[in-house]
Amino acid sequence: MNFVDFAEIEVQAGKGGDGCISFRREKYIPKGGPNGGDGGDGGHVIVRATQQLHTLQDARYHKHYKAENGKLGQGHNRAGAKGKSTIILVPVGTLVKEAETGEILADLTTDGEEIIVAQGGSGGWGNQHFATSVQQTPRYANPGTAGEFRKIYLELKILADVGLVGLPNVGKSTLLSALSAAKPKIADYPFTTLAPNLGIVKYGDYKSFVMADIPGLIRGAHEGKGLGDRFLKHIERTHILVFLIDIHDENPQKSYKIILNELKAFDPELMKKKRLVVFSKCDHEAEEKTAVEKKFLKTMFPISAITNKNLDVLIQKIDALLKHKIN
Repeated sequence: MNFVDFAEIEVQAGKGGDGCISFRREKYIPKGGPNGGDGGDGGHVIVRATQQLHTLQDARYHKHYKAENGKLGQGHNRAGAKGKSTIILVPVGTLVKEAETGEILADLTTDGEEIIVAQGGSGGWGNQHFATSVQQTPRYANPGTAGEFRKIYLELKILADVGLVGLPNVGKSTLLSALSAAKPKIADYPFTTLAPNLGIVKYGDYKSFVMADIPGLIRGAHEGKGLGDRFLKHIERTHILVFLIDIHDENPQKSYKIILNELKAFDPELMKKKRLVVFSKCDHEAEEKTAVEKKFLKTMFPISAITNKNLDVLIQKIDALLKHKIN
């Protein structure tokens, strides 16, 4: 299944049913009073979050959603049935926006959370409501009102505790695969990862956190280069950022600044997130020694997703940050 994180859709709520014009007609009561029932309300269009979905692919290809109209009122004071609502299922973490204004209507961050994005029309009153002492046989009723029509944007921002960031081909996918049961595509060339991957890292006594592998960033990512602007939004919800820098990088400090600058340019709030910086691909002792020589931040340390070197240390540091033990 393709990873789709944006969709533009049209939603049409159901029309309310018309009220009924009817009169009581029974034996020995030739001129009974009005007994027209009310029309049923139109169905709503509802967007509901579910943990069963991980992409907006369904909404991308099903662009129009319509709820059922309310049924007509009937004689004998019988109201029409309400129209059935249409429910659009989206992944947890989906933003619902008004297309014309960009206003955020809802941020669906929990399973089962929902919002009515198009209100169904009201059913019309039957003629029974219009009888008065002056007008005892009203021959009119209210029509149902139209259901709401709207264009909305759905934008998915994945929910994860930890986001892996770095330049292309620094080993993010390999690390995620080593720490979790996730199986992202891994190859020795840039831009292997074309969509965010999620993995659950389990450790200790029934403890775990969710880690996201974000596709590699390049200079100008915040402007959309390499689809960077689409990828960067997925780390807005993370609590911790883990920066990966390849031990073979000739200028690690420059690479680190490129990543920082892209994050800051995209959203300055990202600079407030807690972060860890590690040298990746330290698969041999010689590379570990090189990591020590290249160290430019006191908190940096070498890891290897191939030999599992220091992965336990990485998990401990992440756990400490999640508990707010490290500032």
